[in-house]
Amino acid sequence: MSKITFLGAGSTVFAKNVLGDCMLVPSIQGFEFALFDIDEARLKDSEAMLNNLKNTTNSTVEIKAYTDRKEALRGAKYVINAIQVGGYDPCTITDFEVPKKYGLRQTIADTVGIGGIFRNLRTIPVMLDFAEDMQEVCPDAWFLNYTNPMAVLTGTMLRYGGIKTVGLCHSVQVCAPGLLKSLDMPTDNIQWKIAGINHMAWLLEITRNGEDLYPEIKKRAAEKQQSKHDDMVRFELMKQFGYYITESSEHNAEYHPYFIKERYPELIEKFNIPLDEYPRRCVNQIEGWKNMRDDLVHDKQLQHERTHEYGSYIIEAMETNVPYKIGGNVLNTGRLISNLPEKAVVEVPCLVDRSGVTPTYVGDLPEQLAALNRTNINTQLLTIEAAITQKKEHIYQAAMLDPHTSAELSIDDIVALCDDLIEAHGDWLPKYK
Repeated sequence: MSKITFLGAGSTVFAKNVLGDCMLVPSIQGFEFALFDIDEARLKDSEAMLNNLKNTTNSTVEIKAYTDRKEALRGAKYVINAIQVGGYDPCTITDFEVPKKYGLRQTIADTVGIGGIFRNLRTIPVMLDFAEDMQEVCPDAWFLNYTNPMAVLTGTMLRYGGIKTVGLCHSVQVCAPGLLKSLDMPTDNIQWKIAGINHMAWLLEITRNGEDLYPEIKKRAAEKQQSKHDDMVRFELMKQFGYYITESSEHNAEYHPYFIKERYPELIEKFNIPLDEYPRRCVNQIEGWKNMRDDLVHDKQLQHERTHEYGSYIIEAMETNVPYKIGGNVLNTGRLISNLPEKAVVEVPCLVDRSGVTPTYVGDLPEQLAALNRTNINTQLLTIEAAITQKKEHIYQAAMLDPHTSAELSIDDIVALCDDLIEAHGDWLPKYK
């Protein structure tokens, strides 16, 4: 029996999306879905939910929950990763509250920025533990990584884990339709091309029936900027740099040095930037789960429609050898994007079939876009260096190179902040020298 292992299966809603999708795919029938999570209560919730879904979809998959990670992985053909190390309390709280003492504010803190750096540093050791287990019990499995920070964690698995890995983020497939809908433009018969890095990939071209839509997009965006809305940062970046970006405005506000500035507090209002957005979402999700749990876990008539998440489409393409195109996160081997570093993880169009994930060549990005990507890649590569060498100096350097952090703080304050975060996270981090 073929096996899909889901690490972080206590993420019940996401498990429903990805594994529910898989239940609807003919070529995945008869698979075992192996569920693993360190939270046994949430693991049982997901097991119950998925068994209900199995019955309503008439799927022939077998749902099995494991408390032993290595046994969950043993013999797996595909491994889906959706973990979060340290959770909201204490680690997300630490990532936000300690930097505030230095006047450094954040919105999401799950990609780069000081919060993204430390989210990486506590997650990389766990990922490398996964890789070690997989090398022993399922060395040929494909690792589908959904966990943020995407670029660093995917890069770590590819460079140091020895496991076939692709990073997946739904910001690619929703980018172009979402932009057009927000500007009241039709979405039928559109063609688009996206490439860059995760959360900072670029809508390089967008046409409808062969017509370039960018002139009309930019015209409507300029009009929309006259009043407050929730995508003001991305529209400003498009105005200044010429292209729309995949991930949301609240994310991009902290990837650049232009928007969250203690010296210019009026920018928060001007660009409608939701500071502390991620902790707020966490609190709402925790409260919402209490109300949602009974409906989701105990609903014997639970229904599901296939989502836009790439996971099931990748597995289907590999099982049937019918090609499918994704926007995947892969190493920039051979300079897929020729003006970005080879060690970087890039988000590019990839072809998936039985032979695996084959990324496509993009060539040069417009120089201003590559320059913005490199500002984030610098921090990503130094963060990996810090995690692998366990040297504090590389943590400091990653933070000093981060666009938002370095624009706000002095070198001495950056070092002091990193030391404070290392102390505050305690045993969530390995010992750095």
